[in-house]
Amino acid sequence: MLITCPYCGPRDVIEFTYQGDGNRERPQAASQDLDAWNAYVYDRLNPAGDHNEIWQHSGGCRAHLRVVRNTITHEISSTAFARGGHKSAGHKTEGRS
Repeated sequence: MLITCPYCGPRDVIEFTYQGDGNRERPQAASQDLDAWNAYVYDRLNPAGDHNEIWQHSGGCRAHLRVVRNTITHEISSTAFARGGHKSAGHKTEGRS
């Protein structure tokens, strides 16, 4: 599978580290709501289709990326920096095993 880093260009998935679900929202650090923290830590969805994910280019520029990946075909439809206004719109890479 290839992931297009907005800074480095297309790279093999081996250079990246999966950081988690890009849709989850962490409770406030000072929150003592145990139900909210339990949901954040333990509840996971298993979507079929496009999914927002966070990846780090750990073997390259070390940037954190937002990646939209199809969980069935592994096709990546978009990548962008996780923070900031920089985007790599239009970068599309085909999924490979």
